[in-house]
Amino acid sequence: MLAQGSGMTSVRTRTRMIERLRAQGICDEKVLAVMGQVPRHAFVDEALAHKAYDDLSLPIGFGQTISQPYIVARMSELVFAVPQHRNVLEIGTGCGYQTSILSKLFKTVHSIERVGGLVRNTRDRLSSLEIHNARLRHADGSRGLPDLAPFDAILITAAAPIVPENLMDQLAMGGRLVFPVGDVDQELRMIERVDDGFTETRLEKVKFVPLLPGIA
Repeated sequence: MLAQGSGMTSVRTRTRMIERLRAQGICDEKVLAVMGQVPRHAFVDEALAHKAYDDLSLPIGFGQTISQPYIVARMSELVFAVPQHRNVLEIGTGCGYQTSILSKLFKTVHSIERVGGLVRNTRDRLSSLEIHNARLRHADGSRGLPDLAPFDAILITAAAPIVPENLMDQLAMGGRLVFPVGDVDQELRMIERVDDGFTETRLEKVKFVPLLPGIA
């Protein structure tokens, strides 16, 4: 069931977003249902709420953006296809929209954000939305969370300069790492952990903010 709203945040507006996602190739009904339930307008500035359900990335402050609905749905669908849905690691919490989607698909979400201001704002936002299975951490996401590994899935919401091999070792067997890689020309890729090692799939061209080391 779609969450309620009015005007540009109404059920009808969200229904159009879901219809557009289907037309763009998103076919997992669970992912589509969750995309309809989570109020994207709650994750952007009020002045941008009328654009919340358009297929646009939008600024969220601190030089960061909220990804367009298609990319969020695409990456969510890819990680949700893993055999187990116990825990997922998200690198790049941002405003918490992707975190919220993942919280409806996995038992526990561990999310790392390097910008302290975003962590504080997002922690309050998730609490107000009664999302209690997301564990936020202010840290350098490029290192992952080896102390809590293995993860059923790992999702990176910023473009890594190279394939993050250190994160591959934090995957559970059958797990997936979904991430953008590159500088100017970026590509969405997926690495899967299989019995005899890893397989890599190149998916599509994307545009993300860069994955930066350290904390801010």
